[in-house]
Parts: sequence; structure tokens; C-alpha cells
Amino acid sequence: MSLINYASREINCKLVYYGPGLGGKTTNLEYIYEKVAPTAKGKLISLATETERTLFFDFLPVDLGTIRGFKTRFHLYTVPGQVYYNASRKLILKGVDGVVFVADSQVERMEANLEAMQNLYDNMVQHGYDLTRLPFVIQYNKRDLPNAAPIRELQESLNPGWPIEDPAKHRPVPDPDRPGEFLVYEQDGVWIERVPSFEGVAVQGVGVFDTLRTISKRVLKALG
Repeated sequence: MSLINYASREINCKLVYYGPGLGGKTTNLEYIYEKVAPTAKGKLISLATETERTLFFDFLPVDLGTIRGFKTRFHLYTVPGQVYYNASRKLILKGVDGVVFVADSQVERMEANLEAMQNLYDNMVQHGYDLTRLPFVIQYNKRDLPNAAPIRELQESLNPGWPIEDPAKHRPVPDPDRPGEFLVYEQDGVWIERVPSFEGVAVQGVGVFDTLRTISKRVLKALG
């Protein structure tokens, strides 16, 4: 999990962008890297595979404040989207502090989304992580395409939520980014919690920083 550098008084946090191949993970990171001030970011590293690239870089956001006097440096990673690179996926997830799942909204990519989501859960379990207790955000990318599935269908398939066991959390929690919807709600006598989700068009930057801002704040809250 997060690493503390006492010399530079920084807390280093790892964010991993997960999802199916060619769904927009790399595009998200490239857009973020382009917009972050040069003085606040490290070098963008790209590792090419046969079909896509794995990217990572670190940056120091200036608008999130400090934690106990320490600045927070975020290290952003993408994972290879193709299943046969699963060893690399598992390696990149090691020590993760927050996960962004970038789904491809196209109807014909639903099976690939579901496969990648199941793979994420499986790999987290192998590391001994509980995804329901880790900062987690979903981005529905490619919302500008004519064959994009309805958000309701994507939510039902990829973000159905999980039961809340703690009675203290049994109360409605409105979704601040989706008017009229809830992150925590009761259904048939069972309290359910969903993760925050955003609509995105990563090639245009739509939803990119909303997603990043939310996962960053959730990581900071977990640290606090």
C-alpha cells in the first residue's frame, strides 16, 4: 500500500487503471499527463506489448492539500488489457491504493468488460485485497459512440453493488455525481453499496479528471 518518504515528506500512493483492451486506460493517462504542470510530474514511461502499451508516471497534485504535514504523490499505472498478459496485470496491482476500472461503453464490448472485471476481482483476491474495502471508481468511456450501451445496463452489469454488513452504514447516500441516484440504498430489505461512476470520452478529456479527482479523494480519505 502507500509508502512514506520521510526525507521528502511525501506519501506515495499507487493508482491503477484497469479494464478491457483498447477501452481507454492509456488515453486517460495520456490526457492527465498532458494537462499536469511540468514541474509537478515525473517522466511518462511506456512499455509496449504486441497490441497495446502499459504506461506509468507520477505527479504531485497541488490542490489536494497535505496529510499530517506530508504531501501526497500519486503514481498512475495502466495494465495490459489482453488476458494473456495477466502476469503483468497481477504484478502492477501489487501495493495498489486505488483502482479505476475503465469500461468500454460499446454494446459489443460488454463481454470483454465483464471478463476484465472478473479478472480484477480474482487478481485482487490473490493479493489478499478486498476490492469492496479499497478506493474504487468506474469510468464508462466512449459515451460519444452511437453503439454505446445505456448507462443503466452498464451499471447493472458492472456496478451492481455489494451488501453492506455494518448496520451503522445502513442509510441512503446520494450519488453527488448522478442526481436522483444513490451510492448506498436499500433494495428488498438489503442495503447495497455501489462505487462512484462517471461517463467519459477520454479522447476529448470528458470525465477524465472527474474520475481522477474522485479516486484521489477516496485514497486520501482511506489514509486519513
